[in-house]
Amino acid sequence: MNKSYWLAAALMLGTFAGAAQAQAQEKAAVAPLPAWEQLTPAQREELIAPMRERWNRSPEDRQRMYDHAKRWRNMSPDERREARKGMHRWEKMDPVRREQARALFERMRTMSPEERKALRDQWHAMTPEQRQQWIDKNPPRTP
Repeated sequence: MNKSYWLAAALMLGTFAGAAQAQAQEKAAVAPLPAWEQLTPAQREELIAPMRERWNRSPEDRQRMYDHAKRWRNMSPDERREARKGMHRWEKMDPVRREQARALFERMRTMSPEERKALRDQWHAMTPEQRQQWIDKNPPRTP
């Protein structure tokens, strides 16, 4: 599942949360959203529909989406919080920064923790021109 799925889910949950908050303010008591089993079929469908559409639209991405869902389910709340921060950071990046991030990630995924730290330190010391030269030598795969 990529960032667009999580963004859609967050927006839908935000809609439910906004409605619940408005009702709570009217009643002067905040009621939490119900458990999944207590949602109406229409509410469940509204939450699931974007995922179903992505699943059916992209058969080549199904394994990646499934693997991502399994990883997400196994994350601790702190790990999920950090992952969300990363997704939000990614959404705000301009195309040049995204290209740089892809190249760095691909390079770092095969490195030891010590090598990753050394590359991060080197990256932070580089000028924008040096960073672009590094990207030119280490281009990311096309998304």
